Amino acid sequence: MLKRLLFILFICLSDVQTGFGQAKYLPKFMRKMLFETDSSRAASIIPLPVLNSAPETGIEFGGSILYSFYTDTIHRDTHVSNAFAFATITTKGQNRFGLSTSRWLSQNLYHYSASLGYINFPSDFYGIGNATHLADAERIGEKRVKLNFGAEKLVTKDIYVGFVVGALTYRSSSEETNGIFETDPLIQNREGGDNLFIGPSFIFDSRDNNTYTNTGFQLLSSYAFYKGIFGNNGYDGGLFAIEMMQYNRLSKKLNLAFDVYDTNLIGTQEPFYLLPALGSDELMRGYYNGRYRDKNYVACQAELRYRITQRVGLNFFGGTGTVFHDVFTFNELKPNYGGGLRYFFDVEKGLDVRMDYAFGEQRPGEPRQSGFYIGLGEAF
Repeated sequence: MLKRLLFILFICLSDVQTGFGQAKYLPKFMRKMLFETDSSRAASIIPLPVLNSAPETGIEFGGSILYSFYTDTIHRDTHVSNAFAFATITTKGQNRFGLSTSRWLSQNLYHYSASLGYINFPSDFYGIGNATHLADAERIGEKRVKLNFGAEKLVTKDIYVGFVVGALTYRSSSEETNGIFETDPLIQNREGGDNLFIGPSFIFDSRDNNTYTNTGFQLLSSYAFYKGIFGNNGYDGGLFAIEMMQYNRLSKKLNLAFDVYDTNLIGTQEPFYLLPALGSDELMRGYYNGRYRDKNYVACQAELRYRITQRVGLNFFGGTGTVFHDVFTFNELKPNYGGGLRYFFDVEKGLDVRMDYAFGEQRPGEPRQSGFYIGLGEAF
């Protein structure tokens, strides 16, 4: 959640030098976002108007509040922690609410994360697989509540082990009777379902910073065992996910980052609402989230990050990915590429706003897929 939402307030104000003399009349949080830097590692609370953009939402707006802090202000290797709350609506008739937190204890010996999210998210459904058609799009109603908790302990240098646990309830609906959502035989559990999940997690993390990383390697992996409950679905399987990220500092202002991702739905049943979906503001930017979905999803991307000043940066990225049912083939990989602008509103903590424009594939008879994104923090 934290990475998907933020504001546009200071995008137009980042270079307003004429207003610096009037800065003392601004609220403290605005002075910090626009003019000041702070190396004291003090906690900060920032209320934020939200302006987000993605192909599946159109314009999303609302309100949020971000609390960022350090659990240990003495050991400077301790990562920054945060708590975040938001509520938004979109121009496509969607709304959502979320609470989340990520907490790093002293010297990163323990990491805890938790989130509670609600979405009422009507969206376009195109079918299942890697070759869906724009003409088949059907609007379906989707409502979801998800509770998630994770905990990891440092067991040796850079290596964490832990667990994830949570619950998910999902409902879907459609007003059509002969659309692809009602007629596609591959779709299971159309009405949705209720699930509990629990499983182990393993992390390797040698990053120098957890918000704006210059050097290091991170591996995130987990396997969540899912169990359908309340008699409305019999799903008994799991979701495996692994992501590897490498960060390289090429010069004082230039970084190159790589990201490789894989997730797999396991089990004899395949509830459509659990199928991995290609496209988001973090991975495979440029694609409508859910345009392509199937049991397996693999993707990779590279991003070149240039820090023009302490406050302003430019990013250029490119990648490829695909979804598939059983067999992966290289000729089904889809491209994505684009670039964007960064504004660092908290220089010391490495917190930034990003605006990206991304392009995807152009299927026969369809316009090229693309998307504009506004969000908080780097994509990875």
